[in-house]
Amino acid sequence: MVMARREIAAEEFLAGVPLFKALDAATLARLAAATTRRALARGRTLFRKGDPATGMYVVVYGEITLIASTPARGRRLAGIVGPGQSLGEPVMFLERPALVDAQAASDALLLHLPKQAVFDEIERNPKFARRMMAGLSQRIESLVRELDRLALGSGRERLIAYLLRHGRGASGPYAVRLPVAKAELASQLNLTAEHFSRVLHELAQAGLLSVQGRQITVRARARLEAAMHRR
Repeated sequence: MVMARREIAAEEFLAGVPLFKALDAATLARLAAATTRRALARGRTLFRKGDPATGMYVVVYGEITLIASTPARGRRLAGIVGPGQSLGEPVMFLERPALVDAQAASDALLLHLPKQAVFDEIERNPKFARRMMAGLSQRIESLVRELDRLALGSGRERLIAYLLRHGRGASGPYAVRLPVAKAELASQLNLTAEHFSRVLHELAQAGLLSVQGRQITVRARARLEAAMHRR
């Protein structure tokens, strides 16, 4: 059952999302009026690969995992979308079916913006069109950076880089809560589940971190960073 949370007006929420925050009140009001809410309990599916693209989604709270599947590689985690982020725009603009499965990793609430409402606003409002283009450009930039990270020389380096990204600004110990099961995160980092577990164990044995379920506590960022390229 989805946990009860403070009711947030769609217009109020959209105004705080980077993709929409620079828009005028009239534009926000039109977009908010077209939205519908979609509450998902953990584990429930938002859409499946092959489903028609009906619009875009903005996550109010919770996390949505994107799962890609191919005959050669099977199912693998392709991404995680969290609060304030959006999903579904690329296939919406291409007017093609969904390329991945989207599933709630936790109880979640999303706003659905219908395709036609987005297209109408783009034709009406050049500023909104530029915001959408900027959002898609940032998505491409993030994908390029992710590919660069996956090109790091070893599984150990990829896992340490992931943990360091989630502790930016931390000087002392900090906790990283894995948004998905270790096997799913391993697939996103292009590791087998066994390799992922082995690296975690080695880092824990070296006193660099501790692991309790999905929570990983990094004991000292500087030491973990120094260990990144250590053989």
